[in-house]
Amino acid sequence: MDYKIDNDIKILVVGDLMLDHYIYGTCNRISPEAPVPVVEIIKETYTLGGAGNVLENLITFGCNADIIAVVGDDENASIVFDELASNNISWQGIIKDAGRCTIVKSRVMVTNHQLIRLDREVTVPLHNEKEEQVLRYLKQHIARYNIVLISDYNKGLLTPTLLNGILATCHEQNIQTVIDPKGHDFSKYKGANIIKPNKKEAVIASGINITNTESLTAACIKIQEITECDSVIITMSEDGIAMYSSGKLEIIPTKALDVIDVTGAGDTVLASLGIALASGNTLYNACNFANHAAAVVVNKVGSATATLTEVKQKFEDYSAITRKGQ
Repeated sequence: MDYKIDNDIKILVVGDLMLDHYIYGTCNRISPEAPVPVVEIIKETYTLGGAGNVLENLITFGCNADIIAVVGDDENASIVFDELASNNISWQGIIKDAGRCTIVKSRVMVTNHQLIRLDREVTVPLHNEKEEQVLRYLKQHIARYNIVLISDYNKGLLTPTLLNGILATCHEQNIQTVIDPKGHDFSKYKGANIIKPNKKEAVIASGINITNTESLTAACIKIQEITECDSVIITMSEDGIAMYSSGKLEIIPTKALDVIDVTGAGDTVLASLGIALASGNTLYNACNFANHAAAVVVNKVGSATATLTEVKQKFEDYSAITRKGQ
């Protein structure tokens, strides 16, 4: 195994926190009121989603992690606090905003298949007053962390002004930043150390259609020019992970043998990169670790997490398959 993990490190997640609400049921008939299926509910569950899923991945890895996020002043915020408490995670960095609602994604699941998703959200940019509150909290606590992971779901929290303040603060403290980006304009991430879009996001941000190694390299170079970052990492589903650093492109093939659900896989990659880099691994080994962790979670239903034991087993399984094929 080409990685080491230090569980004494402390990681900060900043980003769009949401609730993943799952409604599980059975469906055996069509409604007499309209041509739609009738789902008989069996159970409902809530888990932390978005940046919260990054946080849960870190906790599952055994890492010390905190989060800075904004929720509404509503009943769903109470569920967020309950979920944080159940994972022994501090809620001190959670800021309430009466002008927003807590983001909730409700998924109706029948026999492990998603029937429909219902979203409750407010995506207007965060008000200046709340930006200042977030940044003030960050500056008060930043020194205790080894790395900062920024999870942008384009829900209004990470405004250009706030991002600029976060990245400047981390730069002053010599703390590495890794960003999972969203949107068309990556210039707002200028000053980050690592940018981690998926393939679709990379195409949108760079304006380059990625079809081969040459266009992939060109897209990475363009993103690096826009953000002035040190490295670009592009997740490419079945094509693995591409890493562009020091003028060199490397592609790590996927380790996923079976894919059931890709929900939250990007969150797992961000968390995996964070803990691996903060533990002192090279960027290549961190990407390799993240690739194996992602292979674990895509074999589960929903926004899943991976344990270090599962990742280790994935390394061993893939190595055995590789040796058998030689």
